[in-house]
Amino acid sequence: MKKFIGYSIFFIVLAALFLVFSFWGTDNWKAKSPVINYVKPFAFTTQDGQRFTEKDMAGKVTVVEYFFTTCKGICPRLNTNMKDVYETFKDEPDFMIVSHTCDPETDSVPVLKRYSDSLKVDTHKWVFLTGRKDSLYQTARNSYLLDDPNNNLVDIKDQFLHTQFFAVVDKNGQVRGHVYDGLKKDELASMKEDIKKLLKEKAGANGFSTSIFTNNPQ
Repeated sequence: MKKFIGYSIFFIVLAALFLVFSFWGTDNWKAKSPVINYVKPFAFTTQDGQRFTEKDMAGKVTVVEYFFTTCKGICPRLNTNMKDVYETFKDEPDFMIVSHTCDPETDSVPVLKRYSDSLKVDTHKWVFLTGRKDSLYQTARNSYLLDDPNNNLVDIKDQFLHTQFFAVVDKNGQVRGHVYDGLKKDELASMKEDIKKLLKEKAGANGFSTSIFTNNPQ
């Protein structure tokens, strides 16, 4: 009996030491932000007229927003705050921002180009996208969980997506944490801390796996 107890204690201590050495000096012991959704396939056009898909986000921690260039309400404040996020992480090779227009009839490629130039940002790090309205809105709702609850979902012509929330996508196409209020300082501070943690996480062996971009990821 004494031998059994002694062996049990030995193996418990051995297992504890193994766990300590496995997690020592890493962030693996810390609670990770939850996965709330997955990015589905999409294809839009950048401010430079280039095709941009979900694969261009592979291996990047990406902040996502929706805005429109003629907005006189919340959008200027949102992008002032986003510019601060950009300045914080612009030197991180695995970071980017993706801004989608919610008014593609107005925000053509040349309009987005002028807008991005006015911000004086590196458009490899902060990309502006336009495309079909129904596709843009579908991506907002089905991938990033961004929407205006007042929208009429019956007719796309009657819809307008005007949201103050940002989403954060990890290196593997997973939407993480929660949607962040882009007008609140505490939410922005929380988002920055989450971005720092996600930048330390490793991308999957194949970057964005095909199964990530389905409704039922494996």
